[in-house]
Amino acid sequence: QVQLVQSGGGLVQPGGSLRLSCAASGSIFSIDAMGWYRQVPGKQRELVTTITNGGNTNYADSVKGRFTISRDNAKNTFYLQMNSLKPEDTAVYYCNANLRLGERSPTYRYWGQGTQVTVSS
Repeated sequence: QVQLVQSGGGLVQPGGSLRLSCAASGSIFSIDAMGWYRQVPGKQRELVTTITNGGNTNYADSVKGRFTISRDNAKNTFYLQMNSLKPEDTAVYYCNANLRLGERSPTYRYWGQGTQVTVSS
């Protein structure tokens, strides 16, 4: 079964740091695009950051300068490093990636299961 498996998350104090991981499980040909979203109950899902195949990154204004997205192609894994965390960063974080399952197949969007990040003293 091909899926995205998240790890990390938890409770941190304001100003602290946390690192989230998202690993593609199963046999895939490539990961063509990656990103992170977050959502709180009753509110819209928010795009946090993306990284392209060429390594270019984009960040929401609310996290720019504090969050960093990176990837390890050999491990089929990408990460979200979160620094200088604020209470308003509290949310369920979801990873997302376009996976190519075969060399001649199109890509399909997969979602991680989500992980809770709580920033509180």
